[in-house]
Amino acid sequence: MSNSSRGAWASRSTFILASIGSAVGLGNAWRFPALCAKHGGGTFLFVYLLAILAMGLPLLMMEIAIGRRMRGGVVTALGGLNKKFEPIGWAATSNAFFIAVYYAAVFAWVILMMLNSWQFAPLTGSPAAAGALWTSLTRTTETTSGYGIISWPTVGCLVLAWAAIWLCIRKGTDSINKVAKYTVLLPVLCLAVMAVKGVTMPRAGEALHQLFVPQWAQLADPKLWIDAFSQVFYSLSIMMAIMFAYGSFLDRDSNIAADATVIALADLFISVLASIVMFTTMYGTGLADKVASLGMGATFKVYPTAIVSLTESGIVNALFGFVFFFCLFTLALGSAFSILEGVSTAFADKFRLEKSRCTAVLCVVAGVLSLFFTCGAGLAWLDVVDNWCNSFNLILVGVLETLAIGWGFKTAKVLKEINRNAKSFHLPAWWFNASVKILSPLLLCLFFVWNLITLFQSGGIYGAAANYSLLSNLVGGWGMMAVVFASGFIVRLVVRRKTKKGFVESHVAWDDTEE
Repeated sequence: MSNSSRGAWASRSTFILASIGSAVGLGNAWRFPALCAKHGGGTFLFVYLLAILAMGLPLLMMEIAIGRRMRGGVVTALGGLNKKFEPIGWAATSNAFFIAVYYAAVFAWVILMMLNSWQFAPLTGSPAAAGALWTSLTRTTETTSGYGIISWPTVGCLVLAWAAIWLCIRKGTDSINKVAKYTVLLPVLCLAVMAVKGVTMPRAGEALHQLFVPQWAQLADPKLWIDAFSQVFYSLSIMMAIMFAYGSFLDRDSNIAADATVIALADLFISVLASIVMFTTMYGTGLADKVASLGMGATFKVYPTAIVSLTESGIVNALFGFVFFFCLFTLALGSAFSILEGVSTAFADKFRLEKSRCTAVLCVVAGVLSLFFTCGAGLAWLDVVDNWCNSFNLILVGVLETLAIGWGFKTAKVLKEINRNAKSFHLPAWWFNASVKILSPLLLCLFFVWNLITLFQSGGIYGAAANYSLLSNLVGGWGMMAVVFASGFIVRLVVRRKTKKGFVESHVAWDDTEE
């Protein structure tokens, strides 16, 4: 399939910005700062950088390079390497679809808080009331019960979220080319403004010391290494079908080695910038002990308590609150439409569908499913699905993908594609092979086993301490996982039925004559 027929990036900078927008998401705004606070600040940054070099960068380059060479999404690309690898591509695609479903709900909550940021003004000096604002707006029970409770404002914001996602990818790269710079540059600008405010607050020096000065004794904690490598894996959008799709839109003259390095370092820079904002703001408002506990739900409750304590002016605090949630809005948008673009590309390529229609149908289906998370039990169920998607599905996809490419295909061919057009920096063979063949599959297997052990040590029910039900674990966890890894075989049955009705399945292969 030619570039012209499947779309192409308008420029190198557009591809880089779109990839950064995909990599940089809400996790950079709260999970990264929380892990820094939990693991000794500079110590975590040091190990995180090692994780980028050992696993993140080689795998990012690998996915982009295979996508470019095969001119297809993850299913087409992996299936082209070996037909037996296609189910891995479908597992990555279906897992990304489930992530898109619940991520849109989080996106809706961000929009809800942004539109209600004016309420921070009268709550100035009342941190408890500000912390309860999100709960009152979403009507969440924070348990897996409360299906009959619906937050209609959240439903409205969910519609807005899906409309924004669809608008950004309705014409594929033509649409993304127009919005990519805004979904990256605007959050960076917002974070920079908040960082300037943060460093002028009381205890800013202490906050920056905690963030950047290493506590080397923390290196002995195995959880530090697991969290750092896991964060790199999640943050760079690898194993999520996205980078195969984005690579497939690349020009053959692109320098993957250089571009992927820029993407990884930009992701790190924005994560650190977000950490500066979180640390200085929390320390300056007397909430230093809350940084390590920041999470998806906690951020919507904890950060508002900081916002209303920033100054004595309600107007200033409300304005700062708007800027903060607008920043989250742009971060969420870039990641959300990238995830769905990866899914849409996989389906459109495999079944030769009209891309814009495929995208619209996926948005509608995912949008209907995401309505479930607007009920009172939505947050708890979202927590369960998120845990399985990231702690089990994503990691297992990574294990299968690295084993398939590292041991079932010739890594020398992939490395040559990565270094095609490389100038000052070439990815060495020892680095790439060590990462793809040994380090990545071994570490990901360890992470998977660690997460299983952690789950069963807590009684086998995720969220048992918060009264999460067994049903939520069976349906939103194990059931969803079963669907993800059975999806490739389900699609195979669908293809067989379509073949009997005249559908001709297309195949691609790695063409050595292009060398």
